[in-house]
Amino acid sequence: MNYLSTRGLTRPHTFSEAVEVGLAADGGLFLPESLPDISGKLAAWSSLSYAELAAEFLQIFAPEISAKEWHELTAQAYARFDSPDVAPLRKITDKTFVLELWHGPTLAFKDFALQLLGLLYKRQVRQSGKRLAVLGATSGDTGSAAIHGCMGQEGIDIFILYPNGRVAPLQERQMACTGAANVHAIPVPGTFDDAQRVVKEAFGDAGFAGRVNLSAVNSINIARVLAQCVYYVWAWLRLPQEAREQGVEFVVPTGNFGNVMAGWMTQQMGLPVKSFRVATNQNDILYRFFESGKYEEGAVHPSHAPSMDIQAASNFERYLFFMLGRDPAKVREAMVKMKAGEVVTFEQTASSFRASRMDDETIPKVIAQMWRDWGYVIDPHTACAFTEMSPDLVSVVLSTAHPAKFPDVVTAAVGTEPTHPTLEALKSIPLETHPLPASVEAVKAFIEQHV
Repeated sequence: MNYLSTRGLTRPHTFSEAVEVGLAADGGLFLPESLPDISGKLAAWSSLSYAELAAEFLQIFAPEISAKEWHELTAQAYARFDSPDVAPLRKITDKTFVLELWHGPTLAFKDFALQLLGLLYKRQVRQSGKRLAVLGATSGDTGSAAIHGCMGQEGIDIFILYPNGRVAPLQERQMACTGAANVHAIPVPGTFDDAQRVVKEAFGDAGFAGRVNLSAVNSINIARVLAQCVYYVWAWLRLPQEAREQGVEFVVPTGNFGNVMAGWMTQQMGLPVKSFRVATNQNDILYRFFESGKYEEGAVHPSHAPSMDIQAASNFERYLFFMLGRDPAKVREAMVKMKAGEVVTFEQTASSFRASRMDDETIPKVIAQMWRDWGYVIDPHTACAFTEMSPDLVSVVLSTAHPAKFPDVVTAAVGTEPTHPTLEALKSIPLETHPLPASVEAVKAFIEQHV
């Protein structure tokens, strides 16, 4: 299977090539040339462990990697999760389930893709003999998960940009307290969107990217999206038959659109899901798009759910490609306008998406209510999902992070501070960061000095 750029000006890549470069040379994002039908495989997959399911799913998309090697890679990637189910599906009511995606080493859903991606990078270095410079931007959880997937790996240097003062303190500690020589945590002024812009501009310099063998760790990397597809299949297979028969809506807290994009792709492959709700915080560009058809960037306002403090959703381009009839010329035209800050209106066709938003005043109230009603503690991002629940469908809420990563807002809501041993251990370790201006030239110079 080959991978095509959403902008259509880059040659087709194999899976391994697309993973290595991350971002296409024309600035587009890679997608499989076609989406396979998995509906006939679901019954056989129902008895598999999470690691086995991931291997069976991913080998469809990367046949150049043998089935045996895929099973070895996924077994290793998911061995560090603290639940035997890897992604436990918790029943709240007959119509509400929570998919817990925070049992990995950094206590966030990004571990599902980034533990695996780190191993794919290791495989690439071993096969090519070339060092990799892994570059990403984060609003919180991607950075720590990427670092923990790559730290200490021979032949890999990892550089993570994040908005200074705009990630949770424990998220920053997970990035800047590893002690690993190949890890570089880089706070920059501004917002996540400023950090992401620098990353994209660095990849846009083909000469630089080639010199340092640059690779993208953000959700712009197709391996991230495909790895996240697996837990939608896993959750659907674990629902009671009567829940499936009622119809299923996945409710996905998201700011960058990658998490929900993965779910939508599984629906296009034949997973029988009725709909998806995009749950945003007060930085609600995706909510406004699905309500009005207008994609209009605005100012980023810091919130209780900082990983969603985004106004330029990187993965939206992948959905745009499908929405515009897989026409790269139309995608290029739209992206030029969006990059220039224009308001772009898209004709809304029949869609399985809907959206909701939650402001900062409501988030602690929802956390408190979930604790009071069900004895269940959720983090601020997951809280954004618990509104406008469908009366007709079974809701599966994706719980994206452990509440201990956001102790201030959770403690205020439930009266007890949530803790986790791995986070407690970080509190006494000094931060090691490399502050830089939000300038592509400064970041490129730093990378060239440190690879």
